[in-house]
Amino acid sequence: MKKIILVMMLSFALLRAGEIKIAVAANVSYAIESLKKAFNVLYPKTNIEVILGSSGKLTAQIKNGAPYELFMSANMKYPEVLYKEGIAVTKTIVYAQGALAYLSVNPQEFDQGMMLLTHDKIKKIAIANPKTAPYGVAAVEALKNAHLYDAVKKKFVYGESISQTVTYATTAADIGFIAKSSLFSPRMAHFKEGVNWSDVDETLYTPIDQGMVILKRAESNPEVKAFYDFVLSAKGKEILQNFGYKVE
Repeated sequence: MKKIILVMMLSFALLRAGEIKIAVAANVSYAIESLKKAFNVLYPKTNIEVILGSSGKLTAQIKNGAPYELFMSANMKYPEVLYKEGIAVTKTIVYAQGALAYLSVNPQEFDQGMMLLTHDKIKKIAIANPKTAPYGVAAVEALKNAHLYDAVKKKFVYGESISQTVTYATTAADIGFIAKSSLFSPRMAHFKEGVNWSDVDETLYTPIDQGMVILKRAESNPEVKAFYDFVLSAKGKEILQNFGYKVE
């Protein structure tokens, strides 16, 4: 193990110092700082600039020439499109699998499952925009499979990304569908499972495989490849697991 760490450190030391720009799906905003910090222990001279947003909007920006070098999406569809169009130079690989939860600042009767969303006291439900945010797609799918979508869709308050949806869930709505990873950030630690939040039944929605690609403008940038490899390394996977993701 010590030899592996030494090899990684020597490899990173040989790379040039500089800045890399990473487009990151909003749900990963809670884990990306820990990933950056751990990477910089091995490679302290690299500055990592993170651009957060919904996967759909980030993809549109990339197609329009935004100077991003690595894309960590909330699903597989968007990076696969970029690869097919020659904008990404690596095939899409799953770096993590996300999960849905629903959250309320007020105690709720989560033992009733999602039926609680139909209660009169639940007037607003925060949900990520399914047109641009994969977690919004998953939330809609879960509601339809639970046969509740038509009954509650009039209550929706849409966030343009999952991070904005978390904000709505804790301020402007009575409850909201969020990425489970957000619950592992320090500012969310006071919310209690079974009181303020609960997992959404994973059988109700398609597993949220999150994909990563290196973009064409970073084709010959060893620092980008180093960060890509780090995310997929044992340490990177450990960090992602600590934020509620599943990794292989």
